[in-house]
Amino acid sequence: MKRAIKKIRKTSSDQPPRGQLLGPALQRYFCQYLMNQRRLSPRTIEAYRDTFKLLLGFIERRRGPKPEDLCVQDLDAGRVLAFLDDLELSRHNGARSRNARLTAIRSFIRHASAYDPLLLPVAQQVLAIPCKRFERAAVGHLTRQQVQALIDAPDPSTRTGLRDRALLTVMYNTGARVSEVAGLTVGDLKLGNAASLQIRGKGRKQRVVPLWRETVRVLRLWLREVDSSPPAPLLPNAFGNHMTRSGIEHCLRVALARAVVAEPSLLQRRVSPHTIRHTTAMHLLQSGVDLSVIAMWLGHESIQTTHQYLDADPETRKRALSHLRPPDIRPSRAKVARPLIQFLDSL
Repeated sequence: MKRAIKKIRKTSSDQPPRGQLLGPALQRYFCQYLMNQRRLSPRTIEAYRDTFKLLLGFIERRRGPKPEDLCVQDLDAGRVLAFLDDLELSRHNGARSRNARLTAIRSFIRHASAYDPLLLPVAQQVLAIPCKRFERAAVGHLTRQQVQALIDAPDPSTRTGLRDRALLTVMYNTGARVSEVAGLTVGDLKLGNAASLQIRGKGRKQRVVPLWRETVRVLRLWLREVDSSPPAPLLPNAFGNHMTRSGIEHCLRVALARAVVAEPSLLQRRVSPHTIRHTTAMHLLQSGVDLSVIAMWLGHESIQTTHQYLDADPETRKRALSHLRPPDIRPSRAKVARPLIQFLDSL
């Protein structure tokens, strides 16, 4: 009997594992592939990391294997679809967030299957999961009067008010993303005859945006209040560090609450930092700036992204319609009254 038990134990230990363990595969994916080979930004890596933290937690809650015991094969299409459905039901994520999580999982599965061809059947099923389509809302933007009211709202006689005015002016002048504005340093600012601001965008792409004289004047006043060394934050918070996304959103909310006094139409608007970016693009388009220039101004990787502003601008469509000759539509002749026919119709 003892010999039989030993034989069973020996046979079970000699059995091959269920597949490639998930832990080492994830470590290789993040450390070697994302960080060293592709050199993705820290924000992208954080987003991918959060995806797998949510996925592993979901599997464990569903009484699945513990994260340490999971194999890559366990991330099959059924589990991935259940996870995506849970994101929408439990976390109330929209289609955009769901698609972003799916993109991270696809990227990992594609990478893992390149190391282990036995994963190809599972990988094909996961890669076949489609992204959800969603309605794209029209781009919201502000009028010039509304933007002016926002910029005028902060009190420049106080340090915080001067910073907020400089912040809003830079956002409108450059059309920069909120993360790009938060990461600006004093060294990115070039003053002089051709004043400009160097912006580090997505994918480590850099672009240089010219500045208005009004923007330069506000920034010169602001630089008297802060550390002017090149590595220092251009628009620091109260602690002298780079502003966060939430900090910039708070400054915008405070300015909006004051701006509605001078511009009541702002009460009907939902204004975010990205609204300022859209506003810059729309005002450039309405001023006759070419789409390719706007794409470079905003740091768009593809000009197709910039086409959304054409769809949202009614003035552009009106100008296009003015060049189209309307058809010659002749007025219809008035019908002659026919009393006898009318009498017969009324019977």
